[in-house]
This record gives sequence, structure tokens and C-alpha cells, in this order.
Amino acid sequence: MEERRKINRVSFNVNSVIVDRDSLEKYYGKVKDVSPLGIAIEVDNNTPSLLNKDVIIVAETLIMYADVVREDQGENTKTLAFHAKKFTPDVLEYLFEHISAEV
Repeated sequence: MEERRKINRVSFNVNSVIVDRDSLEKYYGKVKDVSPLGIAIEVDNNTPSLLNKDVIIVAETLIMYADVVREDQGENTKTLAFHAKKFTPDVLEYLFEHISAEV
């Protein structure tokens, strides 16, 4: 039997910010594509390894809580692959505290 369900990736060409939840460091990149399960972002080669890190991604109107599951090295950039996670109450509380602090 052939599987009929597909999870397609779609191009989503926007700037993004990746925040490491442990260190609160911010890294900037360009989204390559997005799917319901994850996202791929291209960053500068000088960005430290984020593999297996717990991150929050902000890309225009999208906010994603994710794990970094793969890093593919390119000539001048590297592509990071993220797997989406469900927001936990503590992550949501963190987001709301920091959003309200800015207002």
C-alpha cells in the first residue's frame, strides 16, 4: 500500500532570529523552507554549533520552539535543520515575560 500523506516543505524566504534558550545568545539567518514539523535556516559559517540545542526561532510572523537536529556545512554558510517541539508552560512564560518587558 502506498502512503498518500505527505509533509511538504515550502519556501519561506524571510530573515530569522534563533535564540539559544540556555545562553540567550541570538543568531541571525535566512529561512530556506518550512514544514509543519520543522524549518531549515541558513546562517553564517561563524555561527557556533547549535546541534542538539533547545532554541526559539522567530521568523516574521512565525514563532517556533525547536531542537537543532542537523548542520550542513556549505562554502560560506551552513544550513541548520530544526525539529519543532510543543511549547511548554515554562517556555511560554519566558516568552510572555520578555515580550511584556519590552512594551
